[in-house]
This record gives sequence, structure tokens and C-alpha cells, in this order.
Amino acid sequence: MKLLVRFLLLCVLAMTALQLYFAVRIALMAVIDPESTAFQRSEMRQVAAKTGELPWRQQWVPYDQISNNLKRAVIASEDDGFSQHDGVDWEALEKAWEKNAKAEQRAAARIAKASPKALAKKPPKPPKIVGGSTITQQLAKNLFLSGERNLLRKGQEFVFTLTLELFLSKQRILEIYLNHVEWGEGVFGAEAAARHYFRKPASQLSAYEAARLAVMLPRPKYFEKVPQSSYLANRAGIITGRMGEARLP
Repeated sequence: MKLLVRFLLLCVLAMTALQLYFAVRIALMAVIDPESTAFQRSEMRQVAAKTGELPWRQQWVPYDQISNNLKRAVIASEDDGFSQHDGVDWEALEKAWEKNAKAEQRAAARIAKASPKALAKKPPKPPKIVGGSTITQQLAKNLFLSGERNLLRKGQEFVFTLTLELFLSKQRILEIYLNHVEWGEGVFGAEAAARHYFRKPASQLSAYEAARLAVMLPRPKYFEKVPQSSYLANRAGIITGRMGEARLP
């Protein structure tokens, strides 16, 4: 029994030390720009394994050298309550949960109606899952976590999210996010994206150009391959109309 208690105590101490380590790292980000994220390193390892090359395009630019159009577009598209919430948008999470549950029910109903022969010939597509993650949550995930989906990882994401909100200002969170988020194969950050797609610096992006980049964020590699997508153009038009309501930190 004593050995079990000691083991559990050591586990608690180890977890506490780990959380303190990450808290110090996050606190330092208030003054030190992170060079890369766990997501970036993971993506580049996969690309290097397939191609033998490392096409990493990224250039850090300060907050005031990123167009306000892009800041507003990303907030309008990804997290319209960014400046108000404490890192987690509980209402958005609840709506995403309900939408995903309905999508899974519809998928199950289609499978139940289909014949075994039809299912063997054409397996059903998995239901489309939507997320309710805030910009802070996305940054927490990209900075430190892998792409796995489980309760432990989600719990750690919440801890990192709250720690980011505790030590960093909203402006700093958005600055780090915009400098590291993926915008295509090996394209990371606003400056690299602006030059890759529009041949101009991030400071000079127009409202519509910024909206197109914001719409790409959930599936950047896909939209990089289909730049003439009608969905991309139509959705960018909608986001352009919403940008005026986006509140900057």
C-alpha cells in the first residue's frame, strides 16, 4: 500500500513539475518570440520523410506590421468573441457538440438504410465534424500538442489555453498565432502567406485578400491546391462583410 501511495505521489509531483515547466515557457513568450511550434515540427518531419526536402517558409513580423484587415478577418472567421472570452467559448463548444451529434445521427441513419452490398461497393463517408475551438485553444494545440484526439490531450489543451490567457495579453496571443499558423504546405505565418499568395507583405493585405487567407485556415493545404474554389471566393465575401464588426485586442 505504501508503495502505491508513493507511486501516486511521484506521479502527482511529476505532473506538477511538467505543468510548471510549460507555465514558465508560456510566461517567457511574453517577451521571447517562439521559433517554432510542435505542429510545425511535426508537419515538416512528415514532408521531409516523403520528399527529402524541407520547404519551410516563415518570417516573423511584429503585430503592428500585420494588416488590421488580416487580424479582423481571422477573428471574424475563426473566433468572433476572441477579445471578450477567457480563452474558451463555451457557447460555441456547445453548438459544435450539438451539430456534431446531429451529423453522426444522420450518418448512422444512412448506414442503417443502405444495403450491405451498397456499403461494400461504396463505403459511407464519415460525418463532417466541426470544432468550437478559439484562437487561444488553436494556439495552445499548435504550440505544444500532437494531432491525436483523446480526452487527456483535450484536457491538456484546456490547461495550456488558460495558462496562455493568464500570462499573455490578447494582442500577444494573436501576434504569435498569426506568425505560426499554417497557410499551406510549408507556409507558416502571415508574412509567408501574404508573399506566397499575393506577392506582397502582410502589412499591405487588402480586406478581400485577408478574408481569403482567413477562410483557408481550417483546410489550408486543400485550398492551396484549389485557389479558384467558388466556396473560397463566396465565403471570403461573407467574411469581408463581417470584418467591420470584429473587435481587435
